[in-house]
Amino acid sequence: MGKDRRDGGRLGAGVSRVVYVNGAFVPEAEACVSVFDRGFLFADAVYEVTSVLDGRLIDLPAHLARLDRSLREIGLPRPATDAELEELHRRLVRENGLTEGLVYLQVTRGVAERNFLYPPDPRPTLVLFTQALPLVDRPEARAGLRIVTLDDPRWARRDIKTVQLLSASMAKEIAHARGKDDAWFVEDGLVTEGTASNAHLVSRDGTIVTRDLSSAILAGITRAAILAHAAEAGVAVEERPFTVAEAQSAAEAFVTGATAFVLPVVEIDGAPIGDGRPGPTVRRLRARYIEESRRRSV
Repeated sequence: MGKDRRDGGRLGAGVSRVVYVNGAFVPEAEACVSVFDRGFLFADAVYEVTSVLDGRLIDLPAHLARLDRSLREIGLPRPATDAELEELHRRLVRENGLTEGLVYLQVTRGVAERNFLYPPDPRPTLVLFTQALPLVDRPEARAGLRIVTLDDPRWARRDIKTVQLLSASMAKEIAHARGKDDAWFVEDGLVTEGTASNAHLVSRDGTIVTRDLSSAILAGITRAAILAHAAEAGVAVEERPFTVAEAQSAAEAFVTGATAFVLPVVEIDGAPIGDGRPGPTVRRLRARYIEESRRRSV
């Protein structure tokens, strides 16, 4: 332990992380869950990802509030109090010497015989682990993302942060196979969100446009922070759906996410956004978010 990992947290990379599983802090090689766990069998689980910057947690209360909502929406009991979960996050950061990266938290409905019906008295499985990642010095922030758009095949409750991520993983693979960086989902001609991010554009008059909250998208924690920063700076915001064509003709476009922070989009389906380079509004938003995150992190 005791040093920041820069290998992305891969198993078998030579340095063992401490992982939390159901009340125990164990080396990652000993971290196991049952093959009968409903998270494994049914993706009957929700999760949160909290970023760590300078060894401190970013927006943890907002992530725990969203976790509580996800648990309620699928009828899953809370496995611990907010105070207990905060301490688990802090201990894992300390134990793993993490300065920059993330803490991943997952709650499943626990172990039960395979049955589509929920077990009558679930005992949730709780897992947390850390992953070292560069968050501030990212090449995508300088070069921008090249996006492809794909039909959105996902279920209708994207507002619940479940572990049903196969569609997002497949979409990202398609984008990479086409030589691009990521994908945006499109439904009924309107952009919903990215594979792991909220989608935004900056119109020619400087207005930030992003899809309004509903069951069609996840209520991003970073999204909320960015919209608040924009309002404080006097930047107009419109929360409404937008088309791919509108995004392609925008002055700028960008994504927000827990580990992405704010990343510029410079191309959508081969069409350059603006002059094809990260624009000034997105650069300012990213710098402001990093500054404020450092100030407010705990």
